[in-house]
Amino acid sequence: MLLPLPAIAADLPAGFVRLADIDPTIRQDMRYAGKDNFLGRPAKGYEAPACILTKQAAEALSKAQKALAPSGLTLVVFDCYRPDRAVKDFAAWVGKSRQKDPRWYPNVQRRNLIRQGYIASRSGHSRGSTVDLAIAAIKPTRPAKEPACGAQKSATLDFATGFDCLDPKSTTAYSPLPPAAVANRKRLVDAMSAAGFRNYSKEWWHFTLNGEPFPKRYFDFPVTD
Repeated sequence: MLLPLPAIAADLPAGFVRLADIDPTIRQDMRYAGKDNFLGRPAKGYEAPACILTKQAAEALSKAQKALAPSGLTLVVFDCYRPDRAVKDFAAWVGKSRQKDPRWYPNVQRRNLIRQGYIASRSGHSRGSTVDLAIAAIKPTRPAKEPACGAQKSATLDFATGFDCLDPKSTTAYSPLPPAAVANRKRLVDAMSAAGFRNYSKEWWHFTLNGEPFPKRYFDFPVTD
């Protein structure tokens, strides 16, 4: 009788896929696998810069990508499935610090980031159907203007802030904003809504799949290639 083979580190739980296996045209700029994020280091559980999602979320994301491509645009994902250990890592980092950081949280004390809804003590990302993302031109015609707050060097369209700018200006419907940023936020929300996602109102980049397959289950396997 043949015994089952032991699981290897690259295995994923049933129902999860790597986005690159579903749609390799979607750009990946996985911020928590490196140092260019508000932690200044890789988050716990991120062993590779890979986007992992539930199969349903990955396929829905591919639908949004196909809708944008004829306009010369592509999605750029910054975070997908997030291990629960990373969520705890974020919460521990918040601590009781009164620090402000002009790059990531210019107007909010670090100790208030959870209370004000910028960092979650329990994250939907750990259920596998939430994604943080933006839109970029497939072939940029000029260098992108770097946002003062949030992720830089991502070459996205103008959204007025970068990903993970933990500030009121990141509220999806924040006003006033430059007309181009308003239009780009609307374009992202419209594309993701048409593909079956809903936006988190405090973060223009944050979307969760409607009818997600694991609505009450939080996972903690590492992110690997």
